Formats: sequence, C-alpha cells, structure tokens
Amino acid sequence: MGKALLMVSFGTSYPETLEKNISRIEAAVAAALPDRTLFRAFTSGMILRKLARRDGVQIDNVDQALERLAREGYEDVLLQPTHILNGEEYDKLCAQAQPWRGRFARFVVGKPLLTTAEDYLAAADAVMESIPAPEADEALVFMGHGSEHFANSAYALLEYALHDRGWDRAFLGTVEGYPTLDQVLRRLRECSGVRRVRLQPFMVVAGDHAANDMAGEEEDSWKSRLEREGYTVECVLRGLGEYPAFRALFAGHALAAQGEEEGDKRPD
Repeated sequence: MGKALLMVSFGTSYPETLEKNISRIEAAVAAALPDRTLFRAFTSGMILRKLARRDGVQIDNVDQALERLAREGYEDVLLQPTHILNGEEYDKLCAQAQPWRGRFARFVVGKPLLTTAEDYLAAADAVMESIPAPEADEALVFMGHGSEHFANSAYALLEYALHDRGWDRAFLGTVEGYPTLDQVLRRLRECSGVRRVRLQPFMVVAGDHAANDMAGEEEDSWKSRLEREGYTVECVLRGLGEYPAFRALFAGHALAAQGEEEGDKRPD
C-alpha cells in the first residue's frame, strides 16, 4: 500500500525563504516518516498564481495534490500542515480535505503547531532553545500574523507560557489581530530598565510582514515606532522553519497523526 506524506503550507513567494523554512520543515517531517513519499501543497491561491506567473513554478493546491495522490495509487495519506494556529487557514484546509477521505484506505490530518496545552509549553521551550535570552536591558517582541478567528487567543497563551518559563520580558503582538503593537508598547513601558528591543517574526516564514510591517523603514513599521519610543531595535528576519527545535515540533505532530487509529476521526 503506497504511503504519502502531504505537507501543506500557506506558502511564500520568496524563493530563499521557501528553502530556509518550508523546505526544511518538510525535510524534517519526511525524515521522521521515512516510509512515506513527500509531496507539497500550498493553500494561498494568490501565492500560487504569483509563483506561476513570475517564476513559471507550478505547485499544487490541496485538491490538486490529493487528486494526484489518488491518481498515482496512494492508499495511505498523512496530511501535515505547517500552520501555527487552528485558525481560518486550517479550517479551510480541513474543509478541502474532507471530501477526499473516502478516496483513500487511510487518511489522517496532523495538527497545527499550537493545539494542546502541551504544545504551548513545547513551543515556549523551543523559543528558549532557539534564540538567546534577553539581556538585562533588553526585551523580546515577536510579531505574529493574527486573525479574526477565535484561535487568535493562541498568541496570548504562548506569551503566558513564555512568562511561566521565566522569560517575562518576551511579548507577542500581531499584525492583523489582538494584541497589536499598541498593547505591546504599553507592556514595554511597564518594564523598567528596558532600552533595547529585539524584534522577530513568530511566523513559519519571514516574508512580507517581517520585511515590511516589522523591519521596514516606513514610519508605521514596528521598528520605526519602537525607535520613536526611544528603544534601540534589532530585527531578526528568521522564520520558525529555520530553527531545528520548531521543525522537530512539526515532525512530532506528524508522528502523532500517524499513530492515530484509522477511522472516522475528523481533522478538527
């Protein structure tokens, strides 16, 4: 029975970021599941169209990838997303995957990075393993994407987990959700002695949001606003996929999915 591993990401149009982040996560998960053949799909139609138009690169969407697997005779499919939240993109993925469940003898969907309480503690530990601890006059500010979906609460829970682990000068804000940079700035003002801020994306890839909304020179970028508040700002343009500890977390989710019994468990 042919076994497939379908790695699904939102996607990126930055080739270097694709290789540094998404490709490395895919490789780590594939190494953990050596009996499966690796395939890739993106969920962002905008990115897929841009890659095709600009670079002539064709990447499957979820339906196309699953149609390919069915056509090529795979009977056991493990779909592992690289999503961070159980949010809109994951809901969309599950809706796209649901009609295909009957086409394969076994079909399981792995969970996003932040799902269970243990996941948040593991992610906090991965942060602490991956990056230097803040120095006495320094704070860490992570930029998450954010969402109107109720899963947006994940950012506050992860910040709590970091504080619980002892990093009380680590804060998470979002570009398109709550908390915003306004709330982060208020928290920073309450930290006496902080003169420096290290800015980093809490996103799988360091793409447009990291390069422009976070580290750009425009007056409304996070870097510019923090500098106007008097902080010395260092921007670290690295996605989560560049860190082995986070790649291991995604691999762990895929291994957990593989261990699930075949049946009618829905990818919720």
